[in-house]
Amino acid sequence: MCDVTKATMMTMKNSRERIAVIGGGSWGTALANRLAANGHDVCLWAFEPELVSEINGTHTNSLFLPGIALEPSLVCSGSLQEVVSGRGIVLLVTPVQVMRGVLKQLLEHIGSGAIIANASKGIELETLQTVSQICRELLPAELTGRFVALSGPTFAREVAQGLPSLIVAASLDETSAQRVQAAFSCPCLRVYTNSDVIGVELGGAVKNVIAIAAGICDGLGFGHNARAALITRGLAEMNRLGQALGAHAETFSGLAGMGDLVLTCTGDLSRNRTVGFKLGQGMPLSAILAEMRMVAEGVKSAESVYNLARKLGVEMPIVEQTYRILHENKPAREAVTELMARGLKAEQ
Repeated sequence: MCDVTKATMMTMKNSRERIAVIGGGSWGTALANRLAANGHDVCLWAFEPELVSEINGTHTNSLFLPGIALEPSLVCSGSLQEVVSGRGIVLLVTPVQVMRGVLKQLLEHIGSGAIIANASKGIELETLQTVSQICRELLPAELTGRFVALSGPTFAREVAQGLPSLIVAASLDETSAQRVQAAFSCPCLRVYTNSDVIGVELGGAVKNVIAIAAGICDGLGFGHNARAALITRGLAEMNRLGQALGAHAETFSGLAGMGDLVLTCTGDLSRNRTVGFKLGQGMPLSAILAEMRMVAEGVKSAESVYNLARKLGVEMPIVEQTYRILHENKPAREAVTELMARGLKAEQ
């Protein structure tokens, strides 16, 4: 477990933040717990009443983060108003597909000087918008100007266990990015700042789709060569989509791009890779999702990323075939055959 040094604790004490974390799933709980361990005043919002009672009563989250002892100082509530009012940082960690509804409920309770940060990964199905774009549509400009996107190669359980991890805090407002960086940073969590918000958001959305594809390859028994090639070409697709939306190419070679992609495509804790692996073994998607308690964002992101690529005229063959496997019941082996039989060309 990560132990915050005495010197670090003194620094944190001098800059103690009041932070709201919206979403009591594994990732939201892990981040809230990390912030509480760093000495901040943290209130976590959870939808399930029984989860609120458990976190406050036994300092555990057996639904989404079993076996992890949470900080006694971490408070949980089912009231969005109670959680958000008076907080200097509001961290969003709900599934992207319900983000709009949650933001509408939060709007009247967020202070005008607050920083809005987001750690969820995905693209909204109906609008094809990222979370920063949804926020710009719903929230006042003074809030969205301080928006911070958090992403990187991080499994919730490992962050909760205090294992060494690195993430990126991206914002057009450098001061906001640095404030979030300072709030999260400790000896076991290193945070870099970045100004490429859309690039960091796209990396987090697309990598989940590629991870499902990687899991399918592993489930089909295609070996390490195929997985390595798929990760590499998946990164090229991510970069092409990013370029079309004005992202910086270098973002995709960093933590929010290649780093997160490699982790999610190879790690056994990856929910998206697990979905793909079971699909590759022949299990129906409906059965896979029925046995999962936590959301695999890549299932819905496959549709939104595919539609966004079509809208922008961006070629993303791996995303396209993954979408067809997930949402059109295309046989996985047939999809792989089509990918391998595509016209020959130079690498780019």
